[in-house]
Amino acid sequence: MDKGRPVSVLFSDEEGEPSLALYCELIQRARSGESFQIKNQGCRVGAYVLGDSEITPLDYYYESNRYSNMEAARTATENLYRITRKGRSIKIAPFTGEKFDIMLLFLMPERAMRIVQAMAYISGKPFEMKTGGIASICSDCTAYPLQGKIGISLGCKGSRKHSKYGDDEVVVGIPFKLAEELDEALGKIPGTKD
Repeated sequence: MDKGRPVSVLFSDEEGEPSLALYCELIQRARSGESFQIKNQGCRVGAYVLGDSEITPLDYYYESNRYSNMEAARTATENLYRITRKGRSIKIAPFTGEKFDIMLLFLMPERAMRIVQAMAYISGKPFEMKTGGIASICSDCTAYPLQGKIGISLGCKGSRKHSKYGDDEVVVGIPFKLAEELDEALGKIPGTKD
């Protein structure tokens, strides 16, 4: 990463503290060295995606003029990746080599391209990116990678507004089970300028 540190996310059975900060804000703060063990966070979309609430963000998305009509907002909401809560808390910390469920990276596009190329090196298959420009860090790059796939997102209004990551950065979520293989592939593929 060009700025900050990789962030590890681990779903834990340990007790966590309540947090009013948004999940994406906590992730951003972890890039700068802070660590958290939370049982909830302050974003209603994040609460739905991370399994703390069954209240969908349908009305919020529609009323905030993100969609042209209620049906479009409903379709977007139904396509969010969600998790069933895996434990009592979420540990968010700078990556130190310990076990994680998801590692989050904030990368310049060229570096994200290398992740895509490394995955293609392994399987030969093209990378499929699915994002609606909403719930980027919680849904696209945390909940989706829990399915065993790498998530890449261009960001969303909420995460860019509240956590203020750079306009030159995209977010990548890597599941633990792919990290070692991906790291090996990155060491074998040609460099961008080679």
